[in-house]
Amino acid sequence: QVQLVESGGGLVQPGWSLRLSCAASGFTFSSYHMSWYRQAPGKQRELVAVITSGGSTNYADSVKGRFTISRDNAKSTVYLQMNSLKPEDTAVYYCKANRVVTPISYWGQGTQVTVSS
Repeated sequence: QVQLVESGGGLVQPGWSLRLSCAASGFTFSSYHMSWYRQAPGKQRELVAVITSGGSTNYADSVKGRFTISRDNAKSTVYLQMNSLKPEDTAVYYCKANRVVTPISYWGQGTQVTVSS
């Protein structure tokens, strides 16, 4: 069955870095656009970064220059490298897969990122 399993979250201090991973299984990973979303307490879920099946990337303005999304199709894994973390980056981070030119999508269960001194 389809699975998206996020990992790499944790508690870090402002300015530190984290790398999130999302391991996919049960579908043809290379045929899907992959995204990272986040949801802070009391706020709506927001798009953080997306990488297309062809490798093009796009970022929310709030993370541009600090976060980098990448994918390894051989490992069916998408990554989010987060540098210079700020307290406002605190949220549950979710991985999402969207099949190209279809409405089919899958979500992971989320991983908590807390940035606090």
